[in-house]
Parts: sequence; C-alpha cells; structure tokens
Amino acid sequence: MGGDRWRKGLGPATGVAPATRVDRFEIFFDLVFVVSFFIITRATAANVTPGELLHALLVLAVLWWCWVVHSAVAARLRLGEGFVPILMVVGMIALFTFALALPQTFGDLQQGSAGPILVTISYVVIRAVHTALYWYATRDDPPARHKLRLFLPEALVTATLLLVAALLPPRVSPEVGPWLRDGLWIAVVAIQYSSGLLAGTDGWKITSAEHWTERYDLILIIALGESVISVGVGGNLLGQPVTWPAIPAAIFGILFTAALWWAHFDMIGPAARIALHATQGHARVALARDAYAYLYLPMIAGVILFAIGAEELVRIVTDPAGGPMERGHGPAVPLLFGGVLVYFAANMAFQWRALRTLSWTRVGAVVLLAVALPVGRHLPALGALGLLTAICVALVAAELVIFADSRIALRRLMHEEKSSAEESEAAWRARWHDGGDSAPHQP
Repeated sequence: MGGDRWRKGLGPATGVAPATRVDRFEIFFDLVFVVSFFIITRATAANVTPGELLHALLVLAVLWWCWVVHSAVAARLRLGEGFVPILMVVGMIALFTFALALPQTFGDLQQGSAGPILVTISYVVIRAVHTALYWYATRDDPPARHKLRLFLPEALVTATLLLVAALLPPRVSPEVGPWLRDGLWIAVVAIQYSSGLLAGTDGWKITSAEHWTERYDLILIIALGESVISVGVGGNLLGQPVTWPAIPAAIFGILFTAALWWAHFDMIGPAARIALHATQGHARVALARDAYAYLYLPMIAGVILFAIGAEELVRIVTDPAGGPMERGHGPAVPLLFGGVLVYFAANMAFQWRALRTLSWTRVGAVVLLAVALPVGRHLPALGALGLLTAICVALVAAELVIFADSRIALRRLMHEEKSSAEESEAAWRARWHDGGDSAPHQP
C-alpha cells in the first residue's frame, strides 16, 4: 500500500517525445560536470608536464564516455520525471566523488590505492545507474534491449581494468608501475570509443534532435564558462589589488573565449541542429554519434588546454615579480595556441561531418594560429594573449562580412521554424480551454 502511494506520488517515468527540449533536472545534473572540468583543469595547471597532460586527457576521455552514455539514456527517458531523479541523484553523488578523487588517480603510487579505488567504485555506480535506467526505458523495444546486452561487456571490462589499474601498479616495481597504470587507462579509453563504433546504429534511437543537440551545446557552453573561471581563479584575479596589466589580460580572456563561442554557436551549431532534424533512421544515429558524441570531446579538450595556458599567462602578467613585459615560459604559450588549434580543428571536423562543408576562413585561422605560435613564444605574456585574441576576433569579424547572406538566410529559416513550432504548440494547448478530453486536470 505504501509502495503504491510512493509510485503514485512520484508519478510515471516518461519517455522522450519528438521536439522535447532539455529539462531543468538535466541542467542541474550538469553542475557536477562543472566541478569535474574545473578539477581537471586545476589539477593539471598545478604541474604542467607531458605526463600530466596525458593523464588529464585520459581522465577527460573516461569522464566524457560517461557523459555519452548519460546522453543516450536522456535521449530515451525524461530524467526529471517519476522515479528517475532519485536514481540520477545517486549518479550525481557517484560522479561528484569521481571528480573529487581525480587528482589522486595518477598520483604517487606510494600513496596507496584509496583514491584510484574510489574512482573505480564511482565509475561502477555511474554505469550501473545508467544501465538500469536504459534497461527500463527500452522495456518495450527488443532491438534496443539486445544492443544494451552487447554493451554490458564494455562496462564490465572497463570497470575491471580501472580496478586493476588501481590495485596492481603499486605492487610492481616503481619503474614499471606508472607505465602499467597509464597503459591500462589507455586500454579503457580505446575499448570505450571503439565499442561505440563497432556496435553500429541498429537499436539506437534519437527521438528528439532538438534535445540531443541542445544537450551537447549546453555542456560545451559549460566548458567554455569553466575556462573563464579557471583563468580568473588561477591567475589570482580574484581578491587581488587591481593592476593595469590585469585589466587587459582579463579583457583578452573574455574576448577570445567569446570568439570561440561565436565561432560555433552563431552558424555552425544551428545549421548542424537543422541537419540532424532533417536526417532520419540509421543516418540520424550515426550523425548524432559522430558529430556530437565523438567530435565534441576534442573541442572540450581544446578548451581545457587553452584554459591552462591562458591561466599561466595571466599569472605571469599579474605577478609583481615579473610584470607585463615578461615572456610566457614553459608550455604556457604552446598550450594556449595549441588548445585553440585543437578546438578549431575539431570544430572543422564537426562542420564537415554534420554539414559536408568546410569554411576557408577556418582553415586560414588554423594556419595563422600555427604560424603565430612561435611568434607568441617570443612576445611578452600580455602580447601573446593579445595576439591570440586578435586572430580569434578577426575570424569572427571576417565571417560576419563574408558569410553575411548565408547568416541572414539561416536566421530567417530559424525564425520560420520557431514561429511554426509556436503556432502548432499554441493550437494544441488551446484545446485546454475548450474543456476537451486532453485538458489537464487541476490538482
């Protein structure tokens, strides 16, 4: 009796309908990814070495695969309805502990296995929550159930490898242990992403292209926002006396991040959303997988890389011992320019996969960034920031002029689409006022 009341009180779990958009609980869930991106950036910025960068990218890849599985569940089931939020809160707790334990994942092997084991347990809980929800969501879809059974070995094998990576390296020689741990993590990433390709498109379904694209766009915006936070916090811009070099450094940080946002969300992102709407069947699933699940990862990796480089340059600019004329030393400039290069290269690959077009302005920007990288290494830190900002802003300004007609046509199409959707929704909801069978009951 009590169980029936609980189920009635929670209400039914509902599937995703066509034209569904992201619900508020999904945005709430993303807050944990905010913490994860921030921790990855902070932990790597504290000691920038090739090994630490590899570790950061491995952790990001595993974390992103959890996000891909999460988005596959959210494509089937509304995460804010019925009993689903209760399980998702459990997933949030596991993901939060996963993020908190990340700095210890690749730490000194002599410190023990507590941190890596916590990462493994958290990973198992996250995957278990997503598997249970997807199992429920596909209860009336035998092909999807069969596909889920094919994916269970991937979850079991990767969890086992993470556990071995936590327990075995401290028990072998100090020379072999770190290599063994890194190799096991590389194997985890390889198994995860190859399984997504080898599984094909049978059994998967993207009911709402609007929901899928909005889901990924929001996580990219979160990553870009985290880069701004990392630069501000890591560069000691908060709580410090305002100095004149800090002002242009902060302005440059906002400007080039805004330019990267504009480069994707002004035309490429909206056009790709329309392309996914227009694609159906297996082709839609393949496009959603390739362009969003796979190619958003290098874009976010590029954001984290340039955030680390920008943070170090801002620190140099604001350091009273150095001053604005001190050059960027170490990997700061390569990370800054290289991260933006990775972002643009991945965005060009996204554009090609989604739209089968390639903008020569983007190719020119990538070439210009590659040429400017060695120049930036010989400039003062503030000058390197200014040079990168100038290139990014120039790209946006050039495309505003060159592609003005295409931009206007896209905006007109988007307006017509939204107007049509609003008219259809208004007509449907008008039935509520007619007292028809579809009218919602008042509580």
